[in-house]
Amino acid sequence: MTRILTVGGGGREHAAVEALHRSGAEVYAAMSTANPGIGLRAKEVSLVSEMDVDAIVDSARRWGAEYAFIGPEAPLGAGIVDALQEAGVACASPTRAAARIETSKTFMRELLDRHGIEGNLGYASFDSLEEALGYVREAPYELVVKPVGLTGGKGVKVQGEHLLSQEDTEAYVREIFEQGIGGAGVIFEERAVGEEFTQMVFCDGKTIAAMPLVQDHKRAFEGDVGPNTGGMGSYSDSDHLLPFVKKEEREKALRIMQRIVDAMRGDGCPYVGVMYGQFMLGRDGPKMIEINARFGDPEAMNVLPILRSSFTEICVSMANGTLESEVEFEKRATVCKYVVPEGYGVKSVSGKPIHVDERGVKDSDAVAYYANVFLKDGILVTGPSRSVGVVGLGDSISAAEGNCEKALEHVNGEAIRVRHDIGKPHVIDRRVEHMLKVRGG
Repeated sequence: MTRILTVGGGGREHAAVEALHRSGAEVYAAMSTANPGIGLRAKEVSLVSEMDVDAIVDSARRWGAEYAFIGPEAPLGAGIVDALQEAGVACASPTRAAARIETSKTFMRELLDRHGIEGNLGYASFDSLEEALGYVREAPYELVVKPVGLTGGKGVKVQGEHLLSQEDTEAYVREIFEQGIGGAGVIFEERAVGEEFTQMVFCDGKTIAAMPLVQDHKRAFEGDVGPNTGGMGSYSDSDHLLPFVKKEEREKALRIMQRIVDAMRGDGCPYVGVMYGQFMLGRDGPKMIEINARFGDPEAMNVLPILRSSFTEICVSMANGTLESEVEFEKRATVCKYVVPEGYGVKSVSGKPIHVDERGVKDSDAVAYYANVFLKDGILVTGPSRSVGVVGLGDSISAAEGNCEKALEHVNGEAIRVRHDIGKPHVIDRRVEHMLKVRGG
């Protein structure tokens, strides 16, 4: 039995642990808070900060872990893979140098630029507030404003959407510098118009294997309004495309990702692990919005329940450089809706009881993944972030969405809410119609 260390205690990591357990791994988990779903599957658990690299390496040695899979991005940026490899643990996740593809947005843009990889956007980055403000006043196009470093998926603001005036933009740039959001510095990118989609791949440093396409919903409230969040839910289709994405457009996105992997290998920092490509599909095809050095959350919850190939074998092959270019997924659609505490996205009401009837969820042809919840005096309570991801499965998006709604009847609690519109026909139809207009149809 393969011994695999997992790092992280959120919904994404619960989904990964379930997939490892299902494919026969002996799981050992290091996480900062006790995720009840992970705890049920893990042979042993170490409650430790996910940034405490030394403590996690000590646990890996004590457990005799052969492989490691790292869930969140922050430990990757802290060099946890480098330390584990030095301790003799093979990793299905990227080194610190390779994780710069996420931890430094400037590194990602410059890589595409230097290697002439299609799909890049206009950009400029600054570590000086005055120079950044000067650029804002003279920019040749509408801007997307991002802190250079990690912000948990919540630091991006777009002119014309979140920033409605020049004053708004300048105020946000000042906030990034004065509060040190995402480290020191800001990157401006050309605003791309179209529909976003996510293409995730497994990678062993040279070969990529594609996962089904997913579309996430960042806005807090129904109708795509409210503040950006870490993701309120997502859906995938049974043909592994999306209703507004053509096969050739997906193939172009995959070519871009393969070229990125080739470029990183050529530059001496080969990429191993899950790579998440966020694309904007416009009139001229897919443009690269960002790359993450790990599974998306909630997107991991869409793809892992329908993964037919062994996730354990995939992790071993990524770590050993023997990945096959094809992995098998069931031809099923998925719809994930996150149960979150009231106020999530602004100021969460946390510490309230929440109950998940797992049998009822399963009988609805759905799965539930625990995220930011805690056991307090034997009662499960909400934390300040997303609580439980509920994923409906079905032969179509409509069927999966219906099963997700049935399953949500089996998740009850105080001061919780859900974006129920995710996966609804009218929402998807609106995206299809938008793409027709973008394409000039």
